[in-house]
Parts: sequence; structure tokens; C-alpha cells
Amino acid sequence: MFEILPIPAFSDNYIWLLASDGRAAVVDPGDAAPVIAQLEARQLALETILITHHHADHQGGVAELVERWHPPVFGPAAESITGCTNPLSGGEKMTVLDQAVDVLSVGGHTRGHLAYHVPGALFCGDTLFGAGCGRLFEGTPAQMLASLGRLAVLPDDTRVYCAHEYTEVNLRFALAVEPESAALRERVERVRQLRAAGLPSVPSTLGEEKRTNPFLRCAQPAVIAAALARGAVDASLVHVFAAIRGWRNTF
Repeated sequence: MFEILPIPAFSDNYIWLLASDGRAAVVDPGDAAPVIAQLEARQLALETILITHHHADHQGGVAELVERWHPPVFGPAAESITGCTNPLSGGEKMTVLDQAVDVLSVGGHTRGHLAYHVPGALFCGDTLFGAGCGRLFEGTPAQMLASLGRLAVLPDDTRVYCAHEYTEVNLRFALAVEPESAALRERVERVRQLRAAGLPSVPSTLGEEKRTNPFLRCAQPAVIAAALARGAVDASLVHVFAAIRGWRNTF
């Protein structure tokens, strides 16, 4: 398995650097400068760029990296991705740094959003966050719910490499949804300690997300009750999800 390292960018982004035997891939390089600095410091040659969706903070550094290393660029076919040489739609199987990668279609945050799954690791962009999920800029609640369900069936020990440091505020919201959750209170304290030490709160694991992320818990009685109190039409999964997501937008 390749080494996975976070490269902080902008105010709260993570660009993920994958490294093995002098070779590298990057996921969502919104800014080229910190990527170049890490590649040079570690004497790595960039072989592959993976893009999850079209937002500028996820692809803004592609052109500069391509100009220097000329790697193939993989990204969603349904979106405009700078320099994309290998458009993907989900369902493809590929190899990155000699590791098998499954491409997953996880639209909702954007129309063509992709995630990349390596056994043990999930690079999910802005679909699934620590204790949260992405805003629905282009997709529908039903589409995002289906996408999260596609991720939830992966093994519980899968490490979740999302693209933003949002966990603390997401946990505050999750506690508003499930105030009696001991698992949430424990996670809040653990994340507080990590952030106080200047460390990332991610990756989490998919199992932890299933225990503490309200958007993966829409069938749980406490989440249903919270959604109904916030105006959900009924207790169906999609209406519960829509009510919770709408609440989160204004939290």
C-alpha cells in the first residue's frame, strides 16, 4: 500500500499525496504550490492526478502540475476538469501506483462527483466529511442519499480521506441531532485534542462515521425524530435526509 499524506491548502482543504518508491499521485490538487513543495522535498515524480469534482479548490493546480510532470489526469466525464485526459463516469477499475482502484459515482454535491476506493482507503472529495456530508449544489437529496449509501457498504475499517477540515463544526451539528450519543461525545473530545495539537481530524473510518455521522444514520430513531421536528414530511429516508441537510445549511 502506498503512503498517504495530507497537504494542507487554502483555509481548510486537504490535498492527498500518495507516495511509493519515488513515485506519487495526488488527489484534488486545488493549489499547485504546496504539492510541488512536497514532491520536491520528498524527491517524488508525479505519475497520476485524481480529481473528484470540478470546483476550483479541487482542480486549480492541475495545469501547473501537468506542465511540469505531464501525468494523466482522471476526473468526472460529466464535469469540466482542467486538462482531463481520462474521463470517468463511475464503475471503472484502474491502477494507481500499482494499487487497484475502484471509481465510484457519488453525485450530489456536484452532478458528476466521483470517489476513488482502494482497499482500506476512500478518497471521497466533498461527498462524505468527518461527521458530515457535502452541500447539494447540483444534486438532489435522493441522489446524495444514494451516493452515501454506495459508500456505506464499504468495509467499516475503510479510512475516509475527505477534502476539508470540517469535523469540529460537523460534530457540533451532529450533537444537536443526537444529543444523547455517547459515541459522539467521545469523538468530540478526541477531535478537540487532535486539533488543539495542530493535527488533522481526518482520516476517520467508515465505521466511526456510521456511529456518529447523522447523514449515515437517517434510519435511526433519534435522527428521524430530529428530522420530523425540523419539518420532514415523513420518516422515509430521503425526507429525513433532506430535513437534516437543510438544517445543517443554516446551523
